[in-house]
Amino acid sequence: MKIKILGPGCARCHQLGSTVQEVVKELGVEATIEEVKDVKKIVEYPILTTPGLVLNEELVSSGQVPNKAEVTQFVINALDKEEKTKK
Repeated sequence: MKIKILGPGCARCHQLGSTVQEVVKELGVEATIEEVKDVKKIVEYPILTTPGLVLNEELVSSGQVPNKAEVTQFVINALDKEEKTKK
């Protein structure tokens, strides 16, 4: 799974990154986590405010720091989509 944290590197971005790392570890998901700080790359996604969370190139959250349960659900949903595309 490819995960991207979109934002300038602010405290909210770091908080989101920490939550994502925690969820990925707890679920045992193999993932690459990338922090995207370049504004030109951030605006390639349909995002108005940061931080943004992108899972497998799909923007799932922006402008807020989702809680751990929300991030867990985002990851589970992305895993389900991966499985469906493999079949």
